[in-house]
Amino acid sequence: MTTELTNQELVKIVEGLLFVASEPVTVNHLASAVECSPEEIEAALTALKEDIQNRGIRLQRQGQKVQLVTAPDLTDYIERFLGLTFTGKLSTPALETLAIVAYQQPITRPQIEAIRGVNSDGVLRTLVSKGLVEEVGRMDSVGHPALFATTFEFLRYFGLDSMDQLPELDLPQIKLPENGTDEIEQEMALSDE
Repeated sequence: MTTELTNQELVKIVEGLLFVASEPVTVNHLASAVECSPEEIEAALTALKEDIQNRGIRLQRQGQKVQLVTAPDLTDYIERFLGLTFTGKLSTPALETLAIVAYQQPITRPQIEAIRGVNSDGVLRTLVSKGLVEEVGRMDSVGHPALFATTFEFLRYFGLDSMDQLPELDLPQIKLPENGTDEIEQEMALSDE
């Protein structure tokens, strides 16, 4: 740091930076802006999270990115204040696909289809268009299928501060196809015989 800041001052600065940020910010970006170490920012984030626990905002985190969001229990008031009405409820297939992505991320479309047993193109497109799921890369295998993961909007939609708040699942492990659609097509061919 250029000047010695107390932890309380650093918490105040981090809160202000997150308040004006229009999108999630990395810990390193915050550290660079404040000219301090990422460890100091982490300590400030921990203190900030405790400070705002009983207020109308929450600290939301996904990996190294953080942002301030409104508390989920204020949704009705905020929608009424802003004149918003949410009519776009998610269908059962969309929720099913979203759960698969949330618990298995990053995951490819063929892997999702192997679990669901049906084509998931349309549902995945809907989730991407709603900003709940995004392409996060490509698998290094035949065909280079896209890898999908949940977004900050997913956390906001379900009122979660981080992915750690997802309930634990005690499900049997499913062997997912390693690459593209080749293995799925082979399995389908075997079942047709």
